[in-house]
Amino acid sequence: MKKLRLIYAKWQEYKQSLKAKNKYKYYFAAFIEDITVAFILALIVKTFAFQSSMVYSGSMIPTMKINDFLIVNKLVYKFREPVRGEIVLFKSPYKDKKDFVKRLVGLAGDKIEIKQGIVYVNDEQLVFPGIDIQSDYSFFAPIEVPKDSYFFLGDNRKYSADSRYWGFVKSKDLVGKAWFTFWPLSHMQVLR
Repeated sequence: MKKLRLIYAKWQEYKQSLKAKNKYKYYFAAFIEDITVAFILALIVKTFAFQSSMVYSGSMIPTMKINDFLIVNKLVYKFREPVRGEIVLFKSPYKDKKDFVKRLVGLAGDKIEIKQGIVYVNDEQLVFPGIDIQSDYSFFAPIEVPKDSYFFLGDNRKYSADSRYWGFVKSKDLVGKAWFTFWPLSHMQVLR
């Protein structure tokens, strides 16, 4: 930290010497300083607070479409647990450095079952009011979500590779809550 303070003090001294000699060089140095600070702040925000991501498949149609861009809140799950029904960005179960976005259906300890395309959680039919789920007529035998894990499904069930195929997602693999889509503008919406 002392080295950073020393470097910053030297930089300020250098800028002041430029101000006395050549105002154009001074303004250029100030511009470089502003750009550097903005870059560092953006890097901190992207790393710890928010992230943008792109939807690569049709598994969340009609909620999100292919090539939609969304903003993800990476802080929210540091302060609370995910809630059933939230749309979550998580690391690919294939460990290929991609992120997936799906709807959270099962929490640790839940019993998940699908009969004729209808999802049951702990023997109760799962309904998300106001959300258009594109169901199929699949079956999925009852299974219990293990500790520190989650069960995800796409809204477009017929065309979604999700927890029915690759299993549970560990809590350590959650990136954050999908907050809203921002591109294209015609698809801009707060996600629920």
